[in-house]
Amino acid sequence: MTAMKREPIPEKLKTGIRRSGKTVYRLAKESGVAHPIILRFLSGERDIRLKTAEKLAATLGMKLEKMH
Repeated sequence: MTAMKREPIPEKLKTGIRRSGKTVYRLAKESGVAHPIILRFLSGERDIRLKTAEKLAATLGMKLEKMH
């Protein structure tokens, strides 16, 4: 039996953002996360904090999975 490899949370979140069809500007306004932070995250320039990831996920209707 092989364990299924889970997609890392940052990648899952990036995929959710792209699939949502929302502009970065709209996502920033709806989530309360600064526009430049989202841009840098999507471009790979920086990681984001868990609290920020939770805000983005909630805005996209996603849930972050707990890591064990």
